[in-house]
Amino acid sequence: MNDAALNESPPTHDERSSALVLEEHERVAIVRFNRPAARNPLSSATLAELETIITALTARTELSTIIFTGTDDVFASGADIRELRALTTASARTFAERGQRLMQLIADAPQLTIAAVNGYCMGGGLDLALACDLRCAAPDAVFAHPGARLGVITGWGGTWRLPQLIGQARALEMFLTARRIKSAEARAIGLVNCVGAPVLDCALALAAQPIQ
Repeated sequence: MNDAALNESPPTHDERSSALVLEEHERVAIVRFNRPAARNPLSSATLAELETIITALTARTELSTIIFTGTDDVFASGADIRELRALTTASARTFAERGQRLMQLIADAPQLTIAAVNGYCMGGGLDLALACDLRCAAPDAVFAHPGARLGVITGWGGTWRLPQLIGQARALEMFLTARRIKSAEARAIGLVNCVGAPVLDCALALAAQPIQ
């Protein structure tokens, strides 16, 4: 975590779990994915925890902004591959529905939602960023939907949201080739709103603008 923007006012709230860190700074809540050694996977357990956290945050009218970010060089890597391989047809449907429900919960949040993409943003992690209102990226952030290499495609709403941002042709290229896109290109094609470092500072500055 880069705390440059947070030193002046210590967090009023800090909850830690194996996968997530939740902080509050005045009217801004920061949800941080906190398993960098595992590439911040969005496992079933993490999805359930996120749904609980976001449900609670969106009900709080005193909060103006919810920021999602990662740890070290990873924002979020999407579904846990080992978990995906163990899914049955029925459990795969349940897993997809849970992810869809979470992404829609973020998309419907009454607060401004910002993805502060600090590094690798892959698969379901990209779907989560797409569900946010705005996206900020670190200069070395990388975006991809790598499912084509695994014979799968996202079931969490990315197939609808990505074309809305970057157009159908570019979205199809990302889905079908699993090509990785760096920050500069992401900014040029409209995938992210701004690029800067530290990315959390950029997101906090954006949250401070009179756009809520």
